[in-house]
Formats: sequence, structure tokens, C-alpha cells
Amino acid sequence: MNKNLYVDFHVIQTVPPSCINRDDTGSPKTAVYGGTLRARVSSQAWKRAMRLSFKDIFTSDLIGCRTRKIKVLVADKICANHQDIDRETAEKMAAQITASGGVKSDEDKKDVLFFVSNLQIESLAELAVEYHEDASGKKEKEKAYKSRVENALRDNPSVDILLFGRMAASNPSLNFDAAAQVAHSISTHTITNEYDYFTAVDDCASEDNTGAGHIGTVEFNSSTLYRYATVNVGELAQMLQPDELKLAVKGFAEAFVRSMPAGKQNTFANRTLPDMVYVTFRSDQPVNLVGAFEKPVTAKGGYVEESVRKFIQYSGEIYTNFVSFPEKAWIVGAEEENFAVKVNFVKLLEEMEDGIVQYCAERE
Repeated sequence: MNKNLYVDFHVIQTVPPSCINRDDTGSPKTAVYGGTLRARVSSQAWKRAMRLSFKDIFTSDLIGCRTRKIKVLVADKICANHQDIDRETAEKMAAQITASGGVKSDEDKKDVLFFVSNLQIESLAELAVEYHEDASGKKEKEKAYKSRVENALRDNPSVDILLFGRMAASNPSLNFDAAAQVAHSISTHTITNEYDYFTAVDDCASEDNTGAGHIGTVEFNSSTLYRYATVNVGELAQMLQPDELKLAVKGFAEAFVRSMPAGKQNTFANRTLPDMVYVTFRSDQPVNLVGAFEKPVTAKGGYVEESVRKFIQYSGEIYTNFVSFPEKAWIVGAEEENFAVKVNFVKLLEEMEDGIVQYCAERE
């Protein structure tokens, strides 16, 4: 039975003065929602932070790399596996095998990023050695190895490729649809950007020099954010074994909840953790509950408590009027026990794992 399962993640999180995600002018990103200006952190910024945290969550065989330097990675692997092959030859071999599979790679261009798993790099390195030792003519070899290279780049996709997708404009057959979606985070309330005027002193300036060595400004804001993401577990289940599927969903949850984009971290040290995490298992469709904040929250001794209250009230209205209530629901950091099962974050991860195991058993 191919039952659908969508895991929805809803987070309320306060962030102090910060510039987490900047636009092209250096200003914190914003959006107009409900007719007022909100703080915004792009989904790209948070997904990047998540992928970096994956390195501490997953083993290397389950993660990949998005890069313009795929030829360099293949050459590195060739040299590591074959001590008798020199670096120059390895680089030529890597270029030949990637080209034969229609994978464009150019370190000087920004529009040829390719998402590749560590296991796929390993496969390409071995194919490169076979290709190099093959005595056939160039055209014959390219024709013979094209499908093998493409298969190597389709087999063994990493967890992050499956979650976030891969687009290969030069060879669409290598594309992967993303099993996860991450929304742009926005503040639950209206914000106004502020400016920090700062000076830096020259430590080696003469005693009679009272001026600053450098003067500048940094734009920032503070906010209480609503963050949302969803994972299509059924789509992941088509590519992963049950144990890998369990790890993938748990790892996504851990990364989404605990990660933080690194913009201006040294200046603001704004690394906070959520005030509330609400996770649901649904079989009908994903449900983004940002509508709770279409009318901006007003401060009543802070934004968190009122944001949580409005979120819970709105979600109940949506469940009653438009979609079914979740099949399973957990909440961390809020006292609404009648709304969902109240747990701490460690227990949440355990409960989610059990839910995925049950889902896999029902699919068989």
C-alpha cells in the first residue's frame, strides 16, 4: 500500500538583533505580508545551514556536495584509490568521464553547480580508470560509457540530494525532485530595520591620533519568526531502505530545528533555539499555517506567547474547516497538551522514528 505521509514542521523562534540573511545591498531580507513589513530569512539560506549541519548528523556515504569542482573531486578520489596514477593524469581522466556523461563542470562559471553524492564520486572515479584503460577509440568509448556514467549519477543519491533535489540543465535525466520543501521564514509581527554605527580603533596608532581607524554601519533587526518545512516521506521511501528513511527524516528534523544561517554571526552571536516546535504526520496534504500571522501579532510583554496562541487557534480553525486533523502531532516548548502530545525534543525524535517504522510496515 503506497500510503502518503507528509511530516510538517512548524517552528516559532525568537532572534535577537541580527542580520541572518542579507540582500544585495547588505540589508536584512524582508517581505511585506498582511500589508506590513516583516523580517525574512530565505529558504535557501536555511537549507544551506541544514546541509552544513548534515555533516554532523549523517555518515559521509549519506551526504553529498554541490560544487563546480566535480572534476577535482573525481581526480582526488582517483589519486586516493590508485597511488600509481599521477595528479595530472587523474585530472584528465576525471574530465573525460564527466564529459562522457554530459556533466558540464567549469570552475570559472557560476551556473554549472552540480549536486553529487560521495558514493557517486566513488563510482565515477572507478569508471574513469576503466575508461582510461579501455583501448577503444574515443567515439566508441564515449558511446559505451555514456549510459554507465549516467547510471552512476542516478544510483546511490545522497540523503540531501533526495531531500532538496538536483537540477542538471546539461542532462535533465539526472534530475531529482525534492522530497522536502522549506518556506521562507517571516516574522509574526511588523518589524523596522535599525542601524548599528560602529568604529574600529587602530591598535598601532600614535598617541596623539584620537580618530577611529574605521567607521561603518550595519543594518539589523530582531524578530520572532514563524518557520515551516514539510517532507514527503512517501517519495523518499521510493529511494531509501526503511532504516535509511528513518535516519533521513530524523536528520532533517534535527537539522531544521537546530541549525541557524551564519550571516553576521560573529557580529551578533544570534544563535538561538526555537521557543516552540510543532510536528505533524498527515496523509492528505502538507499544510503551511503562516496564515495565523496574516494579521501581525502585537507585543503584549513580548511576541512569543501571543504568536503561539494565535498559531494554535488558527491551526484548529484550518483543521476544522478545510483539512483533517493530523494523524499524529507533537509539541515541544509550549503548554498546550490538549493540542498535541507534549514532549521534549529528544523524545520527539524518538516518536518520529517509531512513526516512520510503523509507516514502512504498513507499506509492505
